[in-house]
Amino acid sequence: MSARKDTETNPNSNEIKENGDHLEWISHPATANSKRTAWVIAFLLIVFLAVYLTTKSELLTIVAVFIMVGSLSSFFMPTKYRMDSKGIYIKTPGGKRNYNWGRFRSFYPDKNGVLLSPFKKPSRLENFRGVYIRFTDNRDEVVRFIEKMISKYDNPEGGENVSI
Repeated sequence: MSARKDTETNPNSNEIKENGDHLEWISHPATANSKRTAWVIAFLLIVFLAVYLTTKSELLTIVAVFIMVGSLSSFFMPTKYRMDSKGIYIKTPGGKRNYNWGRFRSFYPDKNGVLLSPFKKPSRLENFRGVYIRFTDNRDEVVRFIEKMISKYDNPEGGENVSI
């Protein structure tokens, strides 16, 4: 077994824990980039002001607040990720989701995260049926772990599986 490698950090920042059997971290984009967060909040305040000045309705302004903040919840609220040999566990303030590795056939990393797709080849349905996993400062570890697990479950004989 590999030795446990922990990175302990401030509770308000992103925590990454890794050992040979699992990878676990918290993604909270609002705390990771304060400049971007300030711009998002400023934009939201302008939108709320525009809604109020246009409609002169506190009720519609409150509805706009709930819609906008709700749609940006993945930015403002922390998301906890855990990957192990069985699957992926995602915990948000809105609930928990579990996915088995057998569900995914390919993956596409970008600068902020990785899209896990149930399709072998690119499809227009990936954005609807896939799962997006956000990185913190652990891009390489996450991509390596996903590559290992998708290869294992997609091709149990241990052959080559090209995912990127």
